[in-house]
Amino acid sequence: MSGFLDTPSVQKLKALAAHAIDLTKGLTPERIETMRLSMAGFDLLYGTERVTPEVMDALYELADETRALKKMAAMQAGEILNRIEKVESENRAVLHTAMRDQFEERQSAPAAEEASGMAARELKKLEHFLAKIDREERFTDLIQIGIGGSDLGPRALYLALQAFARPGRRAHFISNVDPDDANAVLSGVDLKKTLVVVVSKSGSTLETLTNEEFARARFHKMGLDPKEHFIAVTGEKSPMDDPSRYLASFYMWDFVGGRYSATSMVGAVVLGFALGYPGIVEVLRGAHAMDRHALTMPARKNLPLTSALLGIWNRNFLHLPTVAIIPYSQALIRFPAHLQQLDMESNGKRIDKQGHPVSFSTGPVIWGEPGTNGQHSFYQLIHQGTDPIPLEFIGFRKSQHPIDIEVQFTFSQEKLLSNLFAQSIALASGQASSNPNKFFPGNRPNRILLADRLDPFTAGALLAYYEHKVAFQGFIWNINSFDQEGVQLGKVLALKILEQFKAKRTKETPSPFPLGEAYLNILS
Repeated sequence: MSGFLDTPSVQKLKALAAHAIDLTKGLTPERIETMRLSMAGFDLLYGTERVTPEVMDALYELADETRALKKMAAMQAGEILNRIEKVESENRAVLHTAMRDQFEERQSAPAAEEASGMAARELKKLEHFLAKIDREERFTDLIQIGIGGSDLGPRALYLALQAFARPGRRAHFISNVDPDDANAVLSGVDLKKTLVVVVSKSGSTLETLTNEEFARARFHKMGLDPKEHFIAVTGEKSPMDDPSRYLASFYMWDFVGGRYSATSMVGAVVLGFALGYPGIVEVLRGAHAMDRHALTMPARKNLPLTSALLGIWNRNFLHLPTVAIIPYSQALIRFPAHLQQLDMESNGKRIDKQGHPVSFSTGPVIWGEPGTNGQHSFYQLIHQGTDPIPLEFIGFRKSQHPIDIEVQFTFSQEKLLSNLFAQSIALASGQASSNPNKFFPGNRPNRILLADRLDPFTAGALLAYYEHKVAFQGFIWNINSFDQEGVQLGKVLALKILEQFKAKRTKETPSPFPLGEAYLNILS
C-alpha cells in the first residue's frame, strides 16, 4: 500500500469531503477576498474551490506528512528522484531547475552546481551564436523540428511571447510525422533565409529524423546546402552531434526530461532567435524566481504547492477525474497542450515509487482552450453537464499590446476580465430557476491564477509554476513524475508495423506480427 493513504490527514480529509461546502450557499465577497494567496507576482484566488479553512489545514498537514517540501529540495539539489526502487528504471537526477539557475550567487549542492555550470556554458555558446547571425543578417525565419517536449513547451512559449518578438523574426514548428505538417511549414518560408533547429536528445527519434530528412530534401531541391542552415539540439556524442552536418550544436542532458526541457537549449535557441538573447534571459529569470519560491516558501505561502493540494482535494476526495485549464489570454493558445503533456505524462502512473500498484486515483485528464472562445463551445457541458469539471483559469490585469479600444464604454481587456470573473462566479454559485432548462447547479470548483501582464519574465514563472505543481502532486502521491515508460509500447509496435511496410517494398521477410499485418491488409 502506498504511503499516501496511510497518512492521518487523508482520513481527516475523507471525513471533511463527506460534508464539503456547498458553494451555492457559501460564496460571499468576504470569501473571495480572503481566500487569496498573493506571492511571486501572482494572485491565486481559490474562494470558488470547495474548501474551508479546516480543509486547507488538513491539506497542508498532508503536504507535511508526505514531506513535499523536502522532496522539492532534494529534486533541486540533484538527488536521484527519477527511479522506481528495486525494478529497472531510469535512475536519474531531475535538474530542469538548474537550466535557469545562472543569475544569482548562492550555495548549491554539487550535482546542481555542476548542472548549472553546464547550462551556463550552453547559454554562452548561444549568446555568441545569436550575435553572429545578427551580424550576418542572413536569417528571418527559424523552423524547429521536434516532437513531444521538443515541440510543445517551446511552441507554447513562442506563441505566448510573439508580441515581444524582434522585427523580422518568425518561428515555425514541425512535429507531426504527417507529411502535410512539414509541407505546410516549408512552403510558407524563404528557405534561403531560414534556420532549421532539429531537436532530439538521443539523436534517433523516428518522427524527428524523418521530418529532418524531409526538410533537408527541400533544401537540396532549392540548391541550398543544409549544413549552412541546420542546427542540432541533442545529447553530447549522440548521432546528431556531428559538425559535418550542422552549422552549430547545443547540448541537452538526461537529467532534464523532455516535458521539462523548454528552458533548456530545447526552447532557448528558438526563443533566443525570436526574442533576442535578453528575451530568453528574462524567461529564465522568471522560471528561476518561481523555482526559488517553490523551494523556499513555507507551505501556506507556496503557490504551486497550494495549487497542487487543491488539485489533490478535487481528485482524491471529491473524485473529479478531469481538469480544464482555461487561459483568458489568446497568447496562451498552446499552453494547455503543453500542460497536457506535462501533467498527464508525469502523473499518469499506476504504480508508486516502490513498484506497487496504487489504490487511489493519480493524474487527472488535462484539457483546455483559451477564453472567451471556450464559452461559445464547451462551457455548456461545464455549466450544465452531469459531471462537474474543475477549472483552473489564468488571467492578466493588462494586455500585452498597448492598443485597445473602448466600445460601449468599456475596453476589450475589461470585457475579457469581466468574462473571466463571471465564469468563475457562475460555476460556483449557479442559478436557481423553475425552468429546468435554465437551472444551473453550480457548486463547480474553480480557481484563478492572476498576474499583471504576460511578458517574458511572467511566462517563465508561469511555466515553472505548473512544473512544480505537477511535481508536488507526484511527491505527495509517492509516484515517479519524471519517467514516461507508458509511451514506449506503441513505439515498439509501430516499428514492427514499419517492418511490414518495408518488406512489401524490398521483398524481405519481416518478423511475424499478425495483428499488424491485419491492418496492412485493410489498407490494400
